[in-house]
Amino acid sequence: MGPGRVGQALALALRELGYPIVAFVGRNATEVRKAARAFNRSGTPAQALGSDQLGQLPPTDLILITTPDDAIPEVARLLAAGGLRSTSGRTVLHTSGALSSEVLSPLVEPGFHTGSMHPLVSVSESRAGARALRGAFYCLEGDKPALRVARLIVDDLKGKAFSIKPENKALYHAAAVMASPHLVALFDLAIEMLAACGVSKRSARQILLPLVESTTDNLVAMNPEQALTGTFARGDVATVGRHLAALSGKDLSEALAVYRLLGMHSTEMAKKRGLDPKLLAQITKLLNSAD
Repeated sequence: MGPGRVGQALALALRELGYPIVAFVGRNATEVRKAARAFNRSGTPAQALGSDQLGQLPPTDLILITTPDDAIPEVARLLAAGGLRSTSGRTVLHTSGALSSEVLSPLVEPGFHTGSMHPLVSVSESRAGARALRGAFYCLEGDKPALRVARLIVDDLKGKAFSIKPENKALYHAAAVMASPHLVALFDLAIEMLAACGVSKRSARQILLPLVESTTDNLVAMNPEQALTGTFARGDVATVGRHLAALSGKDLSEALAVYRLLGMHSTEMAKKRGLDPKLLAQITKLLNSAD
């Protein structure tokens, strides 16, 4: 396990299911010790090891790499060079959404089974993250033995597993980024826009959150085309013009660009719902002509 939020969340969730967590490993010794201390306060102790101490890993059938994506190749190389040759089918799984198990190829020759197990949840804090991991969707990929192990873990977590081809991992992860981190960025832009109206950013957040919650409720109940509401769903041409003028009149060039881009996609969704083609053409023209 790595000492980051995902690593700690997985460790907490798996320990609750009876999995023995034997060690946290990372490059930053302070962060590793901090993670181990927090974890050890409420259960069986886990060791804190540096990335140069992989040879000291206690015997374990499963290694989870929960580091940032860019560090995974180095971790695989260090594991392969660490003298941890597998005689009993050890499994190594990484939790990256963008990388396939191919990044773990240095571990194949030493005898490891390799795969990826990406939890499709937003983890911003370890304990809340541990709860979110229960019942979540997991994208699995790897060799057959590693997939069997990953599916067992997901089953224990009462989650739902699905698999995609290795070459599609980056596109899959981009979709996940669009649905979560980009949603947060979009919300931040909306706060900036409301703040430009004279509302404090703290108040803007409180004002906009119920709107986001009602939107996600709609998405739970119906498909995106049916859930689309407001200006573009109705084909309010004049309102789109007012929005564009307001955004152009403030120092909100980034928000204007995003509004135009998402507006074009919204018109396509409204078209599928049967909105008057004349209204769609007028809105499209406005979006394309905005500065």
